[in-house]
Amino acid sequence: MRGAELWRRAEIVDAVNAILSEGNGHGIPRKVTEEQLSRHLYTEGLPDPDLLIRTSGEMRVSNFLLWQIAYAEIFVTETLWPDFNRARLLEALLEFQKRERRYGGIREGEPSEEKPARAAGK
Repeated sequence: MRGAELWRRAEIVDAVNAILSEGNGHGIPRKVTEEQLSRHLYTEGLPDPDLLIRTSGEMRVSNFLLWQIAYAEIFVTETLWPDFNRARLLEALLEFQKRERRYGGIREGEPSEEKPARAAGK
């Protein structure tokens, strides 16, 4: 593993280690909850991003805020970071406004994954 990858993943590792070191008064906790993990991230107290802007046309998140961007919309632009200006930001925000935020859910009228599909002919 390269050093940069280790540093970026360190936030989640540090959060889990902090939870384990706290314990629950009776030793190591049996389960770690999303709330516990969120409280121990470097961004504790800040809201999760709604929009991730990825410059230079890269189609990956590069381990950036892995936990926090779970439900973020991603806007990819070919513009390089040094050239990213107010006009490009406005473009990203206008595109973001057009999107339907579902936070991992499904659109109304789509079949639910919870209900098994009926077999053909039944």
